[in-house]
Parts: sequence; C-alpha cells; structure tokens
Amino acid sequence: MKRVRCPKCENYLSFDETKYSEGQSLVFVCENCGKQFSIRLGKSKVKETRKEEILDEQVYKKEFGCIVVIENVFGFKQILPLHEGDNVIGRRCIGTVIDTPIETADMSMDRRHCIINVKHNKQGKLIYTLRDAPSLTGTFLMNEILGEKDRIRLEDGMIITIGATTLILRTAETA
Repeated sequence: MKRVRCPKCENYLSFDETKYSEGQSLVFVCENCGKQFSIRLGKSKVKETRKEEILDEQVYKKEFGCIVVIENVFGFKQILPLHEGDNVIGRRCIGTVIDTPIETADMSMDRRHCIINVKHNKQGKLIYTLRDAPSLTGTFLMNEILGEKDRIRLEDGMIITIGATTLILRTAETA
C-alpha cells in the first residue's frame, strides 16, 4: 500500500499501487476536504518525505542528537534531528513554521508544544533543556508535568510526552 498526501489539507490517502503500472495517472478525491488532485506513478523527482528518509538514531549521534517519536495510533515512528539552539517541537500543520514538526493526527498536541534547547557548556559538553511552549495540554517529562516557568535538564533516554504522543531524547555522543 502507498500513501499520498492531499495538497490542501495534508490528509493521507492510501491505495494499492500493485493494481497500476508505472507512468499511469491516478485521480484522487480527499475524504477530508473534498479536494481533487492527481498523481503520476513512477520514480519521484521530488525529495522523499521525512518518514522515508533516515530511521536510524545512530546517524544523529555525531551531530546534536535527535528525538524519537514512538509509533502509536496517531502516527508512525519518526526520528527528528535536533540542532543547536531552540528546537520548537509540535504538530505539523500548514502555515505553522516550527523547527521540529511531528507528522501526526494527535489533536491534543499543539502546533508549538514544547522547546528543547541544545547548547554547549564551558567545557564543550552539550546540555539539553526542556520547557513548555506553553501548550494547552502541558508537557510531561517522565510522567511529571512541567510548570509554566520550568526549565528541566535532559539526559539521554528521557521520555517526554506531548499530547498523546511519546518522544525519547537521544543525545549526541560526547567526544
């Protein structure tokens, strides 16, 4: 089964690609918004989406680490790289610009839910801190809700919950 994304509402539609031949055009009508669009089967010249890219945590161990989004009823497993500075994390939505968008149908996750800051301390070691963005449902670290002004230091393997979605922090390897 293949999935295509509606260009208007970004809802996913599934179809069985084995019933069609390469080069054939297919027309879809989105069940969510009613938008009609077409695709041509074959090799895509467009860059693949994040979920088909890298699903190996070790790739980001040399950089600034990553967060692993656990596969659940709302979405698939995702590995999202972190960068130095503030990493704004939230639900991917058209028109919302954030650093670390999570593709999910979890409506209890805000579009700007929490922030993980990555910086070097005086010794050159990477320090990770978590704060709420603020969000409507709160940000949980190891099942404890963060206060409005809390800035909590994170370690490798810590579990963060935003909405009904669970994330695991994977820090970069220290030299």
